[in-house]
Amino acid sequence: MITFDADLDRQDFQLNAAFVADRGITALFGPSGSGKSTILALIAGLLKPSRGRITLGDRVLTDTQHGIFVATHRRRAGLVFQDAQLFPHLTVAQNLKFAQWFAPKTENGLSLASVAEVLGLTGLLDRRTPGLSGGEKQRVALARALLSGPEILLLDEPLASLDDARRAEILPFIEGMRDEFGIPILYVTHAAAEVQRLAARVVKLESGRVVWSGDPKDPLSGITP
Repeated sequence: MITFDADLDRQDFQLNAAFVADRGITALFGPSGSGKSTILALIAGLLKPSRGRITLGDRVLTDTQHGIFVATHRRRAGLVFQDAQLFPHLTVAQNLKFAQWFAPKTENGLSLASVAEVLGLTGLLDRRTPGLSGGEKQRVALARALLSGPEILLLDEPLASLDDARRAEILPFIEGMRDEFGIPILYVTHAAAEVQRLAARVVKLESGRVVWSGDPKDPLSGITP
């Protein structure tokens, strides 16, 4: 479980948000500029809040009152962006094995074979990434994030750069990843259909504020695909 309660004050933008996310997918939903990606950056340690406390399970990641700020590489957060950001000179398997170097060595992490199977990559492991489709690249990015040994996955509009056909192709793989591995996922999107299909909980944001949170299928959510 992650708890988030933080402010970020900038000249052109102010964030003041609080929410709790547990197992499954929690969608951060709202228009561009509402603060969704900023929240992910604060959780990942890429930004420091002006004030706030962020916890992941029993670990405190950020606590401005007590001067706590855990470095990004120690937060155990797997990040996936719109751009898959793969290593073009490596094969799919080599990209995934690279991620395994960052997984804690004292724990029994996910196997490359199991992750590749769930994300439909078994037949692609020997291919180099420049020859992959956009949907295939995003599936590799998701697998790489999983194999880094995260306690939470932070997905920042992972389907935004894909056309409708590629989105339809990758959604079942995200569902499989959610159901198979049980890692909490924060999923940034402004697509209502993705929220309704994937998320157990939604946090709606407008202008840096939480305006509603709960079950996305609740009529009060105002989210219709």
